[in-house]
Amino acid sequence: MENGRDGDVVVVGGGVIGLTTAVVLAERGARVRVWTREPAGRTTSAVAGALWWPYRIAPLEAARAWALRSLDVYEELAGRPERTGVRLVEGVLGETGRDEVDGWAAARLPGLRAATAGEYRGSGLWVRLPLIDMSIHLPWLRERLAAAGGSVRIRAVERLSEPAAPVVVNCTGTGARGLVPDPSVRSVRGQVVVVENPGIRTWAVSTDPASGEMAYVFPHGDRLLLGGTAEEDVWSPEPDPARSAAIVRRCAALRPEIAGARVLEHRVGLRPVRHAVRLEREVLPDGRLLVHNYGHGGAGVTVAWGCAREAAGLITG
Repeated sequence: MENGRDGDVVVVGGGVIGLTTAVVLAERGARVRVWTREPAGRTTSAVAGALWWPYRIAPLEAARAWALRSLDVYEELAGRPERTGVRLVEGVLGETGRDEVDGWAAARLPGLRAATAGEYRGSGLWVRLPLIDMSIHLPWLRERLAAAGGSVRIRAVERLSEPAAPVVVNCTGTGARGLVPDPSVRSVRGQVVVVENPGIRTWAVSTDPASGEMAYVFPHGDRLLLGGTAEEDVWSPEPDPARSAAIVRRCAALRPEIAGARVLEHRVGLRPVRHAVRLEREVLPDGRLLVHNYGHGGAGVTVAWGCAREAAGLITG
């Protein structure tokens, strides 16, 4: 296949990694179909806090490069937030020092400075980052794919050899554990609570140094997304009421006005964590091409465009 024009590509997986990869391929001229077991709104991507920042992803150097390539795209998309769901929003990265951004991202983050005592109780960085409303962004990706001639089909895949296409791209996240099979893929369960927004306009992320428990507050218009958890090797998709209550308490400690906010929804997502992102190609016995793009941990949104372009390069050159 030269420049993706001589045959079809089937992308397996309809989360942010799969949809973004499909968009990049379709806009390069490939005829792309996405096969997904779940609609986009029921994927782990739909649960994501979706603040641009590398989290639970390896290798870090590669992740940072993918993240910066994605940042270029998100900065452009932020010019149309009502369509794309992407906004540039200020907030505090708690327990994060300047040394963690110097040398790779500091020059790209205008206004980066130490947080004041009034902004955060502790040590942190005040910074403006892309914050993505996934309830808008995922449908927008599907629309952009359709505009480029691609399509999405709800279809479960039992084997990666199943799609009869010259090129198959595996973007199945935690599903890769059984589908590849790849036992190195692990679930790190994340639970969030959606509440009415009492008027908060900036975000905050905090991690307790002693317990490792995290709290984050992400404003999306009249809603707040509160998190979170990072439960390793937990695969249950059901919200835990006790954990939800703890999330709200931790977030109210960050922003007292959250206490008493009306709860709208509980969500759970399973982050696909791996010792390293698998982004590589292999030739199947029948000569067809299989490209893997999975294992992005808690940073799928952050690295989506960088990884998508690298995956496309493995196909189109």
